[in-house]
Amino acid sequence: MHILILHNEVIDTNAPDDRDVLIQVEAVRSALAALGHPAEVLPCTLDLAQLRHRLETRRPDLVFNLVEALGGTGRLIHFAPSLLDAMGLPYTGSCTEAIQLTSHKILAKDRLRALGLPTPDWTGPFPPDLPAVSPAAAAASGTSTQWIVKSLWEHASIGLDEKAVVLCERDDRMAEGLQDRAPDLGGACFAERFVKGREFNLSLLAGPRGPVVLRPAEILFEGYPPEALRIVGYRAKWDSDSYEYHHTPRRFDFPPEDAALLDRLQALALRCWQGFGLNGYARVDFRVDTEENPWVLEVNANPCLSPDAGFAAALEASGVSYPEAIERVLADTRRTRSPSAPAGPEIAAAISLPPSSGSKIQPSLRFAVSADDPAAARRLAEATGYFSAVEAEVAEELVNEGLSKGLESGYHFVFAELDGKLAGYACYGPVPLTASSYDLYWIVVSPEFQGKGLGRILLREAERLARQAGGSRLYADTSGRAQYGSTRAFYERVGFRREALLEDFYAPGDSKVIYSKLL
Repeated sequence: MHILILHNEVIDTNAPDDRDVLIQVEAVRSALAALGHPAEVLPCTLDLAQLRHRLETRRPDLVFNLVEALGGTGRLIHFAPSLLDAMGLPYTGSCTEAIQLTSHKILAKDRLRALGLPTPDWTGPFPPDLPAVSPAAAAASGTSTQWIVKSLWEHASIGLDEKAVVLCERDDRMAEGLQDRAPDLGGACFAERFVKGREFNLSLLAGPRGPVVLRPAEILFEGYPPEALRIVGYRAKWDSDSYEYHHTPRRFDFPPEDAALLDRLQALALRCWQGFGLNGYARVDFRVDTEENPWVLEVNANPCLSPDAGFAAALEASGVSYPEAIERVLADTRRTRSPSAPAGPEIAAAISLPPSSGSKIQPSLRFAVSADDPAAARRLAEATGYFSAVEAEVAEELVNEGLSKGLESGYHFVFAELDGKLAGYACYGPVPLTASSYDLYWIVVSPEFQGKGLGRILLREAERLARQAGGSRLYADTSGRAQYGSTRAFYERVGFRREALLEDFYAPGDSKVIYSKLL
């Protein structure tokens, strides 16, 4: 496959955050070479006619889009993918509309509010002729509010320092004061209510089963005096000689009491992916206040891919190699932007689906394992009356494997929730040493929801995801005892074929029945 890496042109006088794109280019090029895809590199400028000619001359099969700005400004970041769309060239990452929406921070916050997602109140922007916040989302007038002033378009913590956080007695006065800060913030800025507390970054990576949230990262402010501002400013990211650079490490290991908070952050990150129509890879930044309420600060549709940046650190912490991540980004591009791909991105994360034929319920489905799932899976298995105590322990162990090892475990899950509690789940995975065979390890439905179509919904999703991952056949087995007659009847109703009967497999008089189904 002929891949071209497209990035914004860098000159010697550019700041460190601008030059960082060259580090990303080399990292991606090395990963592509390791995957057997030698790539050429093409820098681009505001001369889009010349860029179009170069692209037409090179005729790449796919463009790896690393353009972060054009003409020295981030507000033109969407020009490159717009041109690629016009030319019909598939490219990695999110689409033009998602990139433009997430780059304009007030429009992004307006979308977050529309999606029902928590984001701090804001005021502005300056200049006032830019698209502004709707009146319903505007910060109410009050007294002594602490604000953080941010660039409207620029990322990389441009302009964030100790002067960025200010105290203002009246909210409308804060809007009036934005003009003074605008020249240092790319010419356009706004003010956001400052959230005191902890800071988290959650990275997401596309996969055959939908987006996966990598291990959450928290930024620590080591050695900061009590009165110091705890923000990840420009110096913390780019000035290697600064105190902030060396005292804001990230951590991926958390105490048990943080489990519920981390689950909430992961669910919110997945909703951001869905709500903004993201693809490939992304990062969502949060602040968590002193009462443990999470607030979405930004949705980054094209986070930095440098080996020393947060996204690469999250990959390593999650057991995903850098080349593997790049391959997933390529695969997501082939799925979503090939000529035969569906019109929009397919989201497989914390979504509600219409019931399948014959279903009487509409559950919410999710695919990431939470800390509560192992024990909940065991309780479900015990409640059915079909599984022994040992088998229920095995069910818990498999979910624990998925929780602790993630994708490396080989166990993948579809969880169905109704009224906020686990109603059923399916566990499936590739059969080792086979090219395209998958096993359906477990499908368990709470007794109160049996006979209502939930088993069909779980099976349908497992089959769909296995097929997307390249699976060609799904295998399932069960006991031949009379107690399991309804299970065997279920498999046969949904299209499985009985392949074999192994006499006395589990115990004398307890045979094993093996089924298969073409995907």
